[in-house]
Amino acid sequence: MIFISLFLLYSLVNSGFGNTVSNGDWWGPSSKVTNDSVVPFRVNFREDAIQDLRQRLLNHRPFTPPLEGVGFEYGFNTDALDSWVQYWAQGYDFKAREAFLNQFPQYKTNIQGLDIHFLRVRPQAPSNVEVIPLLFLHGWPGTVRELYDTIPYLTAIDGKRNYALEVIAPSLPGFGFSDAAVRPGLGATEMAVVMRNLMHRLGYNKFYVQGGDWGARVGSDIATLYPEEVLGYHTNFAIAKSPMAFATWLAGAIDPSHVVDPALADRLYPIRNIVAYLMREMGYFHLQATKPDSLGVAMSDSPSGLLAYLLQLVSSGTSKDNYHTRDGGLDKYFSRDSLLDILTINWMTNTFTTSSRIYAESLNLKSYNNKQSAKPTPVPTWSVHAKEEIIYESPVMLKYKYPNLIHSTVFDDGGHFLALEKPKVFAEDVHKAIAAFRRWHEINRIRVEL
Repeated sequence: MIFISLFLLYSLVNSGFGNTVSNGDWWGPSSKVTNDSVVPFRVNFREDAIQDLRQRLLNHRPFTPPLEGVGFEYGFNTDALDSWVQYWAQGYDFKAREAFLNQFPQYKTNIQGLDIHFLRVRPQAPSNVEVIPLLFLHGWPGTVRELYDTIPYLTAIDGKRNYALEVIAPSLPGFGFSDAAVRPGLGATEMAVVMRNLMHRLGYNKFYVQGGDWGARVGSDIATLYPEEVLGYHTNFAIAKSPMAFATWLAGAIDPSHVVDPALADRLYPIRNIVAYLMREMGYFHLQATKPDSLGVAMSDSPSGLLAYLLQLVSSGTSKDNYHTRDGGLDKYFSRDSLLDILTINWMTNTFTTSSRIYAESLNLKSYNNKQSAKPTPVPTWSVHAKEEIIYESPVMLKYKYPNLIHSTVFDDGGHFLALEKPKVFAEDVHKAIAAFRRWHEINRIRVEL
C-alpha cells in the first residue's frame, strides 16, 4: 500500500502517460538463438531432486516455539509447521502430483529471448460453436498451478453458450517453468508485451484476458497497451492506480455514499482501518520491492522457510480471520496437495528469487514514468470482488481506469486466491463476463453500421 500510495502521489504532480513500451526488447542471453517453434513440455521432478528436498525437510533445525497464546500474528505459527513439513516430506506423492500437473497439454516457445511455458487447453467443441481464446494469467506467490482447478469449468461445453473457451495459461517470465530475464527491466508492463507476443505466436491477434494478483497488473497493461487486440478484460484484482481514483477514495471519507454502496462501505472505510491492515500485512511487499535477491538466498536454501513464508501469505490473503488462528486456516480453504504443488514447482525450478523480482522491476520510477497503470483503457472490463480480497475499489473509482466497466460482481465470501479457492464459482463469473463482452461488441458493431 505504501508503494501504491507513493505511486499515486507521484502521478498527481506529473502529467501525461510517459513513454511507449517497446514490442521487442530482448530479455534472454545475447548468445541465445531464438526461433518460432512451439514444442511440447512435460513436468518432470527428478528423483535426486526429490530426495534432496526430502532430506532438507527432515533435517531442519528445531523451529523456534511460538509465543504463548498467539495464532498467525507473528507469521506462520511453528506449532503448526511440523505437520506441513512432515507431510511434504513423507505424505506428498511427488510422482502422482507430477501426473496431475501433466494432465493438460503444455508447451514452450521462445519469446524475446525467453523460453515461455504455457498450458493450452482447447475443448472439443461442435462445429457450430465458436472457440475463442482466453489468456489466463496467474500471480505471486502462485504459479500456473493456481489456475488448474478452474480450467475444466472454463473449457467445458455448455449447450446454452454459443462459444467455447480455449485457455492459454502461461507461467509468467521468471515464474516456475518460464525463463527469467538476465538483465534488469522486466517488470509487469514488459511482461504484458511478452504475453501479447505469445498470443500472436499462437495465431491470436484478438483475445480475451483474465488476471488476478500480478496477473491482473499484467492483464491490465495488455488492455492498456493493445486495446484494439483485447476483446474483454476480466479481473479478480481490479485496481485503478489513478490520481483521481485515489483522490475519490480520500474524499469519500467525508461521505462514503458518493463512492461506494453503503453495504460495502466497510471494504473502503474508515481509511485508518484499511491502511492499518495493509501496513500490517505488506512487509513482504517492501522487502521484495527492494531486496528480493537477499531474501531469495534463504528461500532457495530452506524448503521449510519457503513453506512458512509463502503459506503465511496465502493464509493472510485468504481471510482476515486467519490472523488469530493457530493453523492459519489453510486446511479450511485448500487441500494440502494443491498448496504444496505450488511450493514444489517453486522449489524444483528454484524461482523464488526470479519471481519475486517482479516487485522490484515494477515498483520503480521507470515503471511509474510509463504510467500504464493510470492510463485509461477503452477495453470492456468486468471485475469480481471477493469478500476477503486484499484491496477493494468501487466502480466509481475503477471507471477512471476502466471507463467501459460493464459490471462488478461482489461476493460475500472468498479471498485473494479465488481461482484456487472457488474454481467453479470463479469460472461461472468469467463466463458471464465473456457473454457480456460479446454482447457489448455486437451492440457497438450495430451502432457503427447504423
